[in-house]
Amino acid sequence: MRKGNHKSKIVGVGARPLARDAARVCDGHSHTEGIDVSADRSFRDRADAGRQLAAALRGFAGEDVVVLGLPRGGVPVAYQVARALDAPLDVIVVRKVGVPHHAELAMGAVGEDGATVTNEDVVRGMRVSRQDLHAAEDRERAEVQRRVRALRTERPREPLRGRTVIIVDDGIATGATARAACRVAQAEGAARVVLAVPVAPPATVSALADVADRVVSVQQPTVFGAVGAFYDDFRATTDAEVMALLTAAPHGGELTVTTDGERLPGRLTVPAAATGIVVFAHGSGSSRNSARNRYVADVLHRSGLGTLLFDLLTDAEAARRENVFDIGLLARRLTGAVAWVRNRPAAARLPVGLFGASTGAAATLVAAAHPGTGVSAVVSRGGRPDLAGAALVDVRAPTLLLVGGRDDVVLELNRSAQKELTCASRLVVVPGAGHLFEEPGTLDAVAELAAEWFSTYLVGYR
Repeated sequence: MRKGNHKSKIVGVGARPLARDAARVCDGHSHTEGIDVSADRSFRDRADAGRQLAAALRGFAGEDVVVLGLPRGGVPVAYQVARALDAPLDVIVVRKVGVPHHAELAMGAVGEDGATVTNEDVVRGMRVSRQDLHAAEDRERAEVQRRVRALRTERPREPLRGRTVIIVDDGIATGATARAACRVAQAEGAARVVLAVPVAPPATVSALADVADRVVSVQQPTVFGAVGAFYDDFRATTDAEVMALLTAAPHGGELTVTTDGERLPGRLTVPAAATGIVVFAHGSGSSRNSARNRYVADVLHRSGLGTLLFDLLTDAEAARRENVFDIGLLARRLTGAVAWVRNRPAAARLPVGLFGASTGAAATLVAAAHPGTGVSAVVSRGGRPDLAGAALVDVRAPTLLLVGGRDDVVLELNRSAQKELTCASRLVVVPGAGHLFEEPGTLDAVAELAAEWFSTYLVGYR
């Protein structure tokens, strides 16, 4: 919950603002601006509502924002918001707990991570026993888990720590579900929680000011029946439609990394309760979209590690082949990226490891040798550590060298380079693997070995 001096801003944007000054909410902190009390406007459908809501949220464009849709109906609305803000889209799974035999009346809500909200006034007013309340909560928790499994499948959860989280639904009546969603986002470390909907009654919006930093509603009519009454088309949204929208939405974590005087595209993923973060250095003209490194990154995520994949070269630089072998340039970019990621709220204070491939592996070792980088562990996949030259003797971070058993030339180069290392090191030959680890099962072995190495040394060096 928020502290007593927390200020929450409530914004209403409608076709006809109030003729009087903005009304003050009696808590002395929150206030409303331009509430539309008319009830004669409706949205064509959820996509139309999402576009109107996105216009009210355009001030968040360019911020480190995550858009979370409440399944199912909130996701089509959230999709339009995410597109407009070019922000990642995810779901936040929360279920209303209805009064027995009056399911439309909420006596509370439950959400992911055990979040529970109870409306004691409704419980007492409807004379619901504690036994019936807990039984209803248990049923809805089971549905929460089912929806999490159905909607997320292999999709990693979008990290919220240190970021602005915009929670979107297709409308709010009592607010119990929205309240639970805000609490889940706060528990996941969101820096700021914004609750945004196309329509909600003014009293409910004001009441939610204690769990959201800002509440935005396109319409706040004083006469309010059901959310669906404000839509021309309010047909039910299916799980399949939700999955399609999540797939089509902007990819999570896309951002710009500022390093060595350049702005380079990257993808930052930090799971909840991450124990460390691994910065990837691609080589031989590869990029943040390298399928092999993205696969390794996914395995690291499942081990509780964050990752940063970014392009070490601009498009113009990458067009010149000699830059791929400019280890000094690549190492400067990598060192700057480590400093940049340490300034991100989601990754602050996490120990940092480096994962390099090909010529990028040499850059990781040069960066690790720099006394100010503070790297805790290094992994090289099919790398060229020999290109690190004299920097090898200054590497202090434990280093794992992974080489394919069929990559004869690179294997010998790694054996020679390991002799120059004075840090703890290990050379592992992956049987049957070539230079690119394309053979069945070989990349899986690389990913598991890397996850084990980083999990051991990043945790141990915190």
